[in-house]
Amino acid sequence: MEPSPSPAASSPPLAIEVKGLVKRFEDVTAIAGTHFEVPVGQCVGLLGPNGAGKTTTVEILEGLQHPTSGEVRLLGLRWDKDEAELRERIGIALQETRFHDRLSVEETVRLFRSFYRKGLSVEEAIGLVKLEEKRNAQVVKLSGGQRQRLALAVALAADPEILFLDEPTTGLDPQSRRALWDVITGLKGKGRTVVLTTHYMEEAQVLCDQVIIMDHGRIVARGTPAQLIASIGGEQVIDFSTTPTLPAEAFAEVPTLVATHSRGDGYTLSVKELHRALPGLLSLVSARGAHLVHLSTRQATLDDVFLASTGRSLREDAQS
Repeated sequence: MEPSPSPAASSPPLAIEVKGLVKRFEDVTAIAGTHFEVPVGQCVGLLGPNGAGKTTTVEILEGLQHPTSGEVRLLGLRWDKDEAELRERIGIALQETRFHDRLSVEETVRLFRSFYRKGLSVEEAIGLVKLEEKRNAQVVKLSGGQRQRLALAVALAADPEILFLDEPTTGLDPQSRRALWDVITGLKGKGRTVVLTTHYMEEAQVLCDQVIIMDHGRIVARGTPAQLIASIGGEQVIDFSTTPTLPAEAFAEVPTLVATHSRGDGYTLSVKELHRALPGLLSLVSARGAHLVHLSTRQATLDDVFLASTGRSLREDAQS
C-alpha cells in the first residue's frame, strides 16, 4: 500500500502567509487578527470600505509598516530578517507615481532597473507594457494610461515574484484599463503572484483567483469570485426604487427572496427565481399604492457580495 502524500507535498507553494496579523495605532485597531494565504501564481484581490484595514494590510506586506503582532511571510521570508532579499523579489505599482517629467520612458525604466542586481532588460520591461512606440517620449507627454503602464514597467524592472498593484486602473479610460488587464493576465501566466486593490468589482471578478473582503480590520468574506457570488444565495438581482419610498420590510413576502439591501434611494433584492420574484414584487408595490421609478434585473456580482458583507456598495464607498 502506497503512503498517502503529506500535506506539504500536495499543497501548492505559498507566496504569502499571514497569521494572526494585528496592527494598532494608539487606541485604534486597524487590523484585528487576520489570517490568509496566497499560493504562488495567483492574483488575490484585497477589497474593503474606507478604513477597513486593507491599505494597512498591504503596506505591512510591502514592508512599509511593522505589525503590532502576528506573522507575515513572503516567499518564505520575513521583513525583520530578510528585507534586502525581499526588496529584490517584489515590485510595487502605486495608484499615482511621480516620475521626472523630462526623462524619457526608456531613461526612466533604465534608472529604476539599475537599482536591482538582476531582472528584466529595459527592452523587456517596456515591451511587457506595450510602450515600445513611446520609448523616446518624455514622461510629461504621456497620457494617463501610458503613465500607469510606465509605473508598471518600473515595478516589473526586477522581474518580481510578487507584484503589488494599488488601484492600478483608477481614472483610466476603458481601453487603457483593458490594456493593463492584459498585462496582469500575462504576468499570472508567467507564474507571478499579484496582490491587487481596486474599486472596480468587474476588475476583481475578471482578474482575481481569490478575493478577500475586509471590514473593521477583519476578513468578512474570502473565496474565488464564483464561490463568493454563490455564497449570498441569490443568483439574480433586482434593483429598483419607488415613490413614495417603501420600508424594507414591505418586500419580505417577495417569492424566493434571499436578502434585501438599501442602495442609494432604492433597494436591491437578491432572489433565487426571477420569474417568480418579479411578479410578486410588482404586486406588492401596487398593493401599497406606490409606483416604480426605476427597475432593472441582472446576474449577481461581486459588488452584491461586498454589499452583503459590509452593508454598502464598493462604488458608493469609492465616491465617499
